[in-house]
Amino acid sequence: MTWEVLSMIGTIAFAVSGAIIAMEEEYDILGVYILGIVTAFGGGAIRNILIGVPVSALWEQGMFFQIALLSITAVFLFPNNLLRHWQKWGNFFDAIGLSAFAIQGAIYASEMGHPLSAVIVAAVLTGSGGGIIRDLLAGRKPLVLRSEIYAVWAILCGFAIGLGLADSAVALYSLFVSITLLRVLSYTYHWKLPARRLGAARQ
Repeated sequence: MTWEVLSMIGTIAFAVSGAIIAMEEEYDILGVYILGIVTAFGGGAIRNILIGVPVSALWEQGMFFQIALLSITAVFLFPNNLLRHWQKWGNFFDAIGLSAFAIQGAIYASEMGHPLSAVIVAAVLTGSGGGIIRDLLAGRKPLVLRSEIYAVWAILCGFAIGLGLADSAVALYSLFVSITLLRVLSYTYHWKLPARRLGAARQ
């Protein structure tokens, strides 16, 4: 049940995120649906390839595809209210999706008996893979490649689940809230990882 709830939260958050960014880039209705679906399911597809799950397993998630389509439709039909608040709430939706999908991916790999390293990779790919594809298709620099702290929170999810520190529903929900909060704090207060800018050094 915990997995189902987290998957639903992540699906809605990333589908909405992808659809709104598509409309910001002035994509047509087909582009909005494609970007929304790719954002919601792209990370899971990449994860499945790397941990040995058939990509076709994605097509068994009929309910989640329906949820994603309904979310994208709502965004497309009522864009004015959503777009007006996107600057304020967009990163929050992304934080929810990152946290929910990172936990889901880590659980997936852990239940398959993979080692800690694979659990961490699964968490990072599931949590940030869809966002990377979304940003690339929208012609934007992916969040995960910036100095802004993003994928680090997915790595923490992988560690917590891989080491058995979150092995109950309460612990998983607490982890979800904690990672979401950390992501919100990191973009609110502009926490960044160290970066070396060679271009600036040459000037």
